[in-house]
Amino acid sequence: MTKSYQIGNKIFHLDQTKAEAAFAAKKVILGRETMTFNLLPLKYQWAYELYRTMKANHWEPEDIPMGKDIEQWRNKELLADVERWIVMMGIGYFSAAEGIVGDNILHVVRELVTAPELKLVLGRHAHEENIHADSLLYMISSLGINPHECEAMFEDIETIRKKNEFVTGISRSMRRDIDLTLTANKQLLAKNIFVFGQCMEGTQFYGLFGMVLSLYRQNKFPGIGQMFRYTLRDESNHIELFRNLFMDLVEENRDVWTPEFKEELRETMRTAVELEKEFIRDCLPVNAVGLRLEDFVQYIDYIADRRLEGCGLAPLSPGVKNPLPWLAEMMDIKKEQNFFEGRVTEYQKSSALESTHDDDL
Repeated sequence: MTKSYQIGNKIFHLDQTKAEAAFAAKKVILGRETMTFNLLPLKYQWAYELYRTMKANHWEPEDIPMGKDIEQWRNKELLADVERWIVMMGIGYFSAAEGIVGDNILHVVRELVTAPELKLVLGRHAHEENIHADSLLYMISSLGINPHECEAMFEDIETIRKKNEFVTGISRSMRRDIDLTLTANKQLLAKNIFVFGQCMEGTQFYGLFGMVLSLYRQNKFPGIGQMFRYTLRDESNHIELFRNLFMDLVEENRDVWTPEFKEELRETMRTAVELEKEFIRDCLPVNAVGLRLEDFVQYIDYIADRRLEGCGLAPLSPGVKNPLPWLAEMMDIKKEQNFFEGRVTEYQKSSALESTHDDDL
């Protein structure tokens, strides 16, 4: 069907059939190749809605006061050595990890997906990784931590190095011309999306999230804790983005979803969990007030199983309980999407930050 518009002496014909065919050709991969950014009509509505949510949650590190954190950091008697070490490990790991995630989005996933709305939300995802990396620079400069020590942590602390190598190896395997008509290559991409969304951001980030927020709950490092809360809210959207992307990719390419591939993903998550547990033992070599190593190790089993189940995969530790019920209010997957609603100030780019009280947790 063609619709015509006459403007003055000129007549313009718009072919609706062609437009509908272009819409039908929208796919996660191997879709219509175009240099234009025709978002409408939307095929992946969830992607655009998530983009708008992410955009509305924009925050800047410099908006968060660090005065109390600086005062606590300089007080030699106020903090235990292990509490300072948790912050050092957090800055050391995340200052590398955030960049790894952003690089993989831009140079692997966003390059290979074809629907414009998917490229849009992935661009926003990468932008938020830049903000998170910037927040770590802000923490380092505020506390006066030697940045060379953070750089050294990437190489000298084995558990950080192993976690980083786990994901960078998977990312590097995609840095080449790749024929996505082949099932094996589709599986490589699906695995990449699963690893970065569910294993890394969805599981391996959560040990440190829990530790830093445990300290925050005790009125320690309020500025850093606030930045981690904003980061956690962003990560919740990132996990959902990659979960939806993974599920749509599998739905459109059923040849990917073999029993062998499902088991490969479960084993990959098992490796991620073991690496995270080793890392947690380095972060918390001795128990501190309100922090028990055994609880965080069990929590990783709990969170990993929920990531697996969210992707239609069998859990690794069926029946494992959440050992940190207070964390459920902050980090429960079912509540992450509305993490800040009714609990802490909803940060919108046009609003000012307000103080958050411990009894809100």
